[in-house]
Amino acid sequence: MIIKGTAFVYGANIDTDQIYPGRYLDLTDPDRVAQHVMEGADPDFVREVRPGDMIVAGANFGCGSSREHAAVTLKASGIAVVLAESFARIFYRNAINLGLPLLVCPGIAKGVKRGDLLRVEMDTGRVINRTTGAALMAEPLSPYVLAILENGGIIPMIRREQGRRE
Repeated sequence: MIIKGTAFVYGANIDTDQIYPGRYLDLTDPDRVAQHVMEGADPDFVREVRPGDMIVAGANFGCGSSREHAAVTLKASGIAVVLAESFARIFYRNAINLGLPLLVCPGIAKGVKRGDLLRVEMDTGRVINRTTGAALMAEPLSPYVLAILENGGIIPMIRREQGRRE
């Protein structure tokens, strides 16, 4: 799977309340939820992001609460992949289980600027900055995680697997 998009770059320790502020937790409609994506870190993000765009961040992206709302919001906004130096563990699992691709990519925060065009090869972990020509290697995902993502999340994957057994 190859993903191409524009990068939105953030620093380290972007927490779940910056991704999706807690005051909106009562919203459940994905379109309404997406209207508040990254509001705590970048009020302009929601107006500028387009389906297929990417987030690039420093270490510990998604720290904070264990709520799934942050991952749901990013996916609903059309973010195709999040590339970061590292992720908070619970956010990482929530995102993968919901079908939002994440890649740990050492050096990504220094190698990409906002607006750069990126190409991400999900199966190999290769990240190419099409604006500068630089290439980086992210930690490749396991075949199981790739299967979850290709199915749109763990629940759709399990439903498909159970349908095959019946």
